[in-house]
Amino acid sequence: MTSRWSKPNGYRHVLAISLPLVASMGSITLMQFTDRMFLANYSVQAISAALPAGVASFTCIAFFMGVANYTNSFVAQYVGAGAFDRIGKALWQGIYFAIFASACLASLSFVSAPLFRFIGHPPAVQELEITYFNILTLGAGLVVLSSVLACFYSGRGLTRVVMLVHMIGALVNIPLDYCLINGVGPFPELGIVGAGLATVSAGAVIVLLFCLLVFSPANRDSFGTWRNRRLESSLLKRLMRFGLPSGVQFFLEILAFTFFIQMLGRLGKLEMAASNIALSIESLSFLPMVGLHIGNATLVGQAIGKGKPDDGVYATSSALHITLVYMVLVAVVFIFFPEPLLRLFRADDVSPAEYAEILDLGSTLMRFVAVYCFFDALSLVFSGALKGAGDTRFIMLTIGGLSIAVMIVPVYLAVEVFAADVAVAWSILTVYICSLGLAFWLRYRQGSWKKMRVIET
Repeated sequence: MTSRWSKPNGYRHVLAISLPLVASMGSITLMQFTDRMFLANYSVQAISAALPAGVASFTCIAFFMGVANYTNSFVAQYVGAGAFDRIGKALWQGIYFAIFASACLASLSFVSAPLFRFIGHPPAVQELEITYFNILTLGAGLVVLSSVLACFYSGRGLTRVVMLVHMIGALVNIPLDYCLINGVGPFPELGIVGAGLATVSAGAVIVLLFCLLVFSPANRDSFGTWRNRRLESSLLKRLMRFGLPSGVQFFLEILAFTFFIQMLGRLGKLEMAASNIALSIESLSFLPMVGLHIGNATLVGQAIGKGKPDDGVYATSSALHITLVYMVLVAVVFIFFPEPLLRLFRADDVSPAEYAEILDLGSTLMRFVAVYCFFDALSLVFSGALKGAGDTRFIMLTIGGLSIAVMIVPVYLAVEVFAADVAVAWSILTVYICSLGLAFWLRYRQGSWKKMRVIET
């Protein structure tokens, strides 16, 4: 234990790279959590619309974000290979992709109305969903661009910069969120519109800060962040070759959860509200661990770039041990102390009887989360290792197959054909997440990822 702490790619090394990313993801999670908490306190209709519309928006962003984030593996492998001038070139190919993504995402506002009419939530909720979705997608290009710019630092292992930028974004978002939702001081009371505007404003601040840092004179000299801005077709094609499967994978993963959430809306208002709250709390445990996922992908990518895949094996073992310890603590809280978390989401327009039912159902759902969070740990750590090496096609095919066969089709049949209750739907979700964790563990143990490489020789 002591030797693993101090060795390269041991616990201290993994934590040094991953903890700032955990804090960074934690700040993003905190923004989403407080956003939904403020909306839950504002009205039941607002929180009922916020999660479906927010998840639908993120589903649309997911493909582009998955491709953009793969810039991290290129930067990491160029660092491992000592090809520092190529880092600026790789970064700019990601920026060009982000500009294209911005235009595509903004155009989705034209199809939002028929989309949410098709989903079929109550009319009052639909109107809020459409409004919130449009605001988020019009500003979604900022999310993709900030993901690319963050890779310049995360791929090099300089993750504290990413953490600080996202924390500043949270400091802008949270008070602005509260003021615009509730109409505090000189701000108008905008409800869910205010929540969307606060989110986009924070995204703009994050992009501005990253631009000031990435294109500083020192980075322009050392990594060519400005002089290497020319479009390089061969490098862009290679980014698309490995990044597109990563984008499809991320899209399919989010799509499965989006479908799950939308189907829950057909079970009833209270079931939907309890599930939305449980998933909002679950994000507190899941999204910070994405920091360890990215950190492990970075270390594996650097090891592959150096031609030392065994260093990646050691880093992955260290990341797994840390993640499992964290998940044990999370499971204890979710099993034995769910009510204090659930009480944060009480709305003023809910009757005592309805609130008691939401609280009871939410406590049950939190125990489902406690069961599958361990397999979430396997999925995050091992898929990070595979992604850092370049095994994105397997990840895409696995998530695509399991999301359809184990999640989407069974949930549809359970809700629409067999009229099953919310516990059956959540049982299907649990089986799906467990299947992902086992699949990525088996692929990792097979070892074919050790021979992969995304950069040129």
